[in-house]
Amino acid sequence: MAVLSRVLRLRAAGLDRFVVRSFQSSSSSWRNSEIDPKAAAVLPLQRDVKDRNVQWVFLGCPGVGKGTYASKLSTLLGVPHIATGDLVRDELSSKGPLAHQLEEVVNQGKLVSDEIIIDLLSKRLEDSAAKGETGFILDGFPRTIRQAEILEGVTEIDLVINLKLREEALLAKCLGRRICSECGGNYNVATIDIKAEEGNPSMYMAPLLPPSHCASKLISRSDDTEEVVKRRLHIYNEKSQPVEEFYRSRGKLLEFDLPGGIPESWPKLLRALNLEDHDDKQSAAA
Repeated sequence: MAVLSRVLRLRAAGLDRFVVRSFQSSSSSWRNSEIDPKAAAVLPLQRDVKDRNVQWVFLGCPGVGKGTYASKLSTLLGVPHIATGDLVRDELSSKGPLAHQLEEVVNQGKLVSDEIIIDLLSKRLEDSAAKGETGFILDGFPRTIRQAEILEGVTEIDLVINLKLREEALLAKCLGRRICSECGGNYNVATIDIKAEEGNPSMYMAPLLPPSHCASKLISRSDDTEEVVKRRLHIYNEKSQPVEEFYRSRGKLLEFDLPGGIPESWPKLLRALNLEDHDDKQSAAA
């Protein structure tokens, strides 16, 4: 992962001209057609998928639940869950060199630039490498074609899971998000109960309420206002279509429509990923 993070930074800086690769999807192998000696030291070592943990990506609108399901799969499969949204919030709270710039972007509902996201992701991958972690589930990256191309240029993505949720439910979820100011726990106070109409099935999502000791300490994220959420969804939809097509054309995109809350959606997602047995074994071991 340390090698991967260095290559990400090279590509983000426009230095990828030193290494020109072409990917053969049928054999999952790389051909290095031009290698500059200065760049050779940072070429990623490509390993057979059987010799490493999964390398998956979660796509989906802000608030759809990427973090929830990516985190559950991370625990199930024993791989790091790397959420770029968390990386941004950690940088904001740290008051680091990027904090002021990030605060303006986030409060306006805009997408963070490729350069900043890749810099934060590179640091996170270096931390993972230092811990001896392999594989990953990326949440919130890539969001643009350029990010997808950079990622494809340095490592093999096995699967891209695109979570979808009806817009009215998505808006209610975003506006219902709450954080405990003391422990940092994430909750949702919205009760979503949509009746069936015009061919669309009914949908029910129960609130995720905090324990009693957190109830009086709940706060909303500064960017979870209706105006900002709607703008964020609009920007995401504009940017996401090309990224979805990028992975769809490579046969790596799994479209998954969330049928409801976690109790209903989680088992169906596991079936879609052929992981029912994996979950059963973990439950038995517990």
